[in-house]
Amino acid sequence: MVTKQFRGSPEDADLARADSLAREIFSDVANKWALLIIEFLGERTLRFSELRNEVEGISHKMLTQNLRMLERNGLVRRTVHPTVPPRVEYTLTQPGRALRRTIDGLCDWTHANLGHIEESRRRFDA
Repeated sequence: MVTKQFRGSPEDADLARADSLAREIFSDVANKWALLIIEFLGERTLRFSELRNEVEGISHKMLTQNLRMLERNGLVRRTVHPTVPPRVEYTLTQPGRALRRTIDGLCDWTHANLGHIEESRRRFDA
């Protein structure tokens, strides 16, 4: 097996690693389900079934996959309470709440530019 040696300064290596991680995270969270899960969790703690009811149209499988991905990336905290049956709750972590503020900014931008976007789409599609 052949491996490549990184030839650059430690700072360049750190930037390359950060860039690679950023691309992975963007790829993970830039899907409609992850964005909706983050939005609906907001400042609340929800059980799986409550979250599934909030995120209209999401399947059990997609909700599970996205929650696991968000937990892996440190954006969601999963808490299992030792009851019968087990009670599992999800809440945003501090980085998850910070990402939600960024998502809110994107939503604000969309609302502010909605008329322009719709008009551009009409002209393009004509």
